[in-house]
Amino acid sequence: MSSSNYRNNKAMIDRFRKELIAELGEIVELDKKILNQAVNEGVADIKKNTPVDTGSMRKAWRSAPAVKGVEGVKKAIVNTMDYSSYINDGHRTVNRAGETTGFVPGHRMLERGVSYINKRLASLFKAEIERIGKKYDK
Repeated sequence: MSSSNYRNNKAMIDRFRKELIAELGEIVELDKKILNQAVNEGVADIKKNTPVDTGSMRKAWRSAPAVKGVEGVKKAIVNTMDYSSYINDGHRTVNRAGETTGFVPGHRMLERGVSYINKRLASLFKAEIERIGKKYDK
């Protein structure tokens, strides 16, 4: 075994190791980055689909910070208006005697927003993995 072969192989292995560590570094934070982007877009979609009377409920949509746990990364979407669940899920109507007179169907903007987020997550992950693959696949 010649020493120049050894040096060339060692240099190639060292370069591969360095690129692999850089690629893994990008992938480690990828889930949090993609989740934040998808949820932020989803909150914008939820706000767009929220009915407006005074605008308070539309402004109250927020997303909590992403948290990494054993099961993966989680991020919550919340609305601080006390009546938001009634608008989203629907509610019954009552007369002055307290009797139910009907039901107002919900707008389901949260469920539509979560569906939108799930679709965006898939496309964002695919695009990001392809980007990383192109960057490190020489």
